[in-house]
Amino acid sequence: MKSINDDGSTQDLDPQSDHSSDYLTHPNSNPQPHPHPRRPRGFAAAAAVTTNSVAKGKKEREKEKERTKLRERHRRAITSRMLAGLRQYGNFPLPARADMNDVLAALAREAGWVVDADGTTYRQCPPPSHMGSFAAKSVESQLSGGSLRNCSVKETIENQTSVLRIDECLSPASIDSVVIAERDSKNEKYTNASPINTVDCLEADQLMQDIHSGVHENDFTGTPYVPVYVKLPAGIINKFCQLIDPEGIRQELMHMKSLNVDGVVVDCWWGIVEGWSPQKYVWSGYRELFNIVRKFKLKLQVVMAFHECGGNDSSDALISLPQWVLDIGKDNQDIFFTDREGRRNTECLSWGIDKERVLKGRTGIEVYFDMMRSFRTEFDDLFAEGLISAVEVGLGASGELKYPSFSERMGWRYPGIGEFQCYDKYLQHSLRRAAKLRGHSFWARGPDNAGHYNSMPHETGFFCERGDYDNYYGRFFLHWYSQTLIDHADNVLSLATLAFEETKIIVKVPAVYWWYKTPSHAAELTAGYHNPTNQDGYFPVFEVLRKHAVTMKFVCLGFHLSSQEANESLIDPEGLSWQVLNSAWDRGLMAGGENALLCYDREGYKRLVDTAKPRNDPDHRHFSFFVYQQPSLLQANVCLSDLDFFVKCMHGEMTDL
Repeated sequence: MKSINDDGSTQDLDPQSDHSSDYLTHPNSNPQPHPHPRRPRGFAAAAAVTTNSVAKGKKEREKEKERTKLRERHRRAITSRMLAGLRQYGNFPLPARADMNDVLAALAREAGWVVDADGTTYRQCPPPSHMGSFAAKSVESQLSGGSLRNCSVKETIENQTSVLRIDECLSPASIDSVVIAERDSKNEKYTNASPINTVDCLEADQLMQDIHSGVHENDFTGTPYVPVYVKLPAGIINKFCQLIDPEGIRQELMHMKSLNVDGVVVDCWWGIVEGWSPQKYVWSGYRELFNIVRKFKLKLQVVMAFHECGGNDSSDALISLPQWVLDIGKDNQDIFFTDREGRRNTECLSWGIDKERVLKGRTGIEVYFDMMRSFRTEFDDLFAEGLISAVEVGLGASGELKYPSFSERMGWRYPGIGEFQCYDKYLQHSLRRAAKLRGHSFWARGPDNAGHYNSMPHETGFFCERGDYDNYYGRFFLHWYSQTLIDHADNVLSLATLAFEETKIIVKVPAVYWWYKTPSHAAELTAGYHNPTNQDGYFPVFEVLRKHAVTMKFVCLGFHLSSQEANESLIDPEGLSWQVLNSAWDRGLMAGGENALLCYDREGYKRLVDTAKPRNDPDHRHFSFFVYQQPSLLQANVCLSDLDFFVKCMHGEMTDL
């Protein structure tokens, strides 16, 4: 390599040149210093900078593409739900592949506007000068006159252009369409996404109340008849299958009969019936109880309870799993659900052993089937005479179809997101097999950034907005996790329909309503329902229930939650209830309800009735039954007059008081 000197001569800079050799031969001579490499200048420097910029820009574009995909997926999910609600509850004739232009056009036409094919929108009658009063008339047709008193709605509507909005905080089941005036977004910043709150005097609860007042909210005369069952306390039969207080049961049933309830619900506990030896079933206490119920001519719903009572339940009675099962668990703890820290939950058996012969030569589903078959044989006479109207099959923690992800014994407290329960060796083997089939063996692990039982979604890398729950690995894991729940339900229900033949079978679905307003729906994910904002996680579950023609029972709150609690945990029980019930009804499932274990006032009972018999459902769908659970009707905190009001409303007999 040569360098050009100032005088035009050249100098060899090659380290292997003769100059280097001379220096090695004559070390005392003064060697020519090697010049430092020059920085690229001019075109070369510009080319280097351009190359780096192109590489960096390409990465940014790829990231932005991924973010755009997530945003589009989220928007499409919201749009699809809006379109479904408008088709079903607003009777809008939307095309099959409707977009937002079709939605706006339908809303405008419904409001009396004319929308041409090219998008031109105008009013013919009344003339434009009366456009400002349209929204006020629409609101007044839905609300009572007193609800708008002392408000600034009129002034807002007259002074600003009206914009049609559908209230985001109300479900379509509770209000068909409410047209309101919205303030100019350029002049005011909103702290609440609900357009109701932008008109200072109207809030969601007030709007709901005013709308219901226009349709005689207390008058349930002529509404569909919904049978009411009362659940008997869990501790009425001891661990030796003996009825503890027959006379107390008679008094309880006497009160129920006076209230005109239709029947009672009784838990048949696996830990009692098969408590001491495998395949040795004791039904004596239940036989005595059923005979007493028969004398009062009440119907029976029986629960096949394959879980523990008293772990997370509000009941004081502790009924564990069968002792022989617990003995097996001492040697093989992997028969129980396990969290990430390796802690075992003995509330119910892991679904990983459904087809593993680890229970004295039997699999998990065989153990369940043997008990159901024994019950059907033992009480064949009660089935024949129609006393037993339905059998509920417990499918998980608390008898509900869910993982035990909210275990209080593990330290969980509401509104924690819970933890995934998939770390026993049987479920881990299933996860490894699924990852291998997918072609990504390194996905055979649970998420390591999902927090702990009492974490909040935004505190985790998995459940936070744009978190790992929606990347390729997250979607794979959550699909496998929920599919395990679905497969368990499918396996057990296949045998339940065989054991009980034509008897109605019920499955209880949990109401995991906290964090429902977050994109990930973190609490639902850990419970086993892959139901983030951009996906319907109840669809595949209800497909299995429809396959076996079972009835879905859903837990209804019935009590009012404070605004502080709603803001802290972003809860939406009404939204969850609307999604679950309509998803079930749309698939042809029968639905029933059960209240949360609380003492209600009359307003709470009204909310339960409104959930059981939605007033605005165009198809007039309603619950096929309702289960009222309370520790005891003989306790002082139970108001029998309010309960009588509730039963009459459910039966369609109650008029305005």
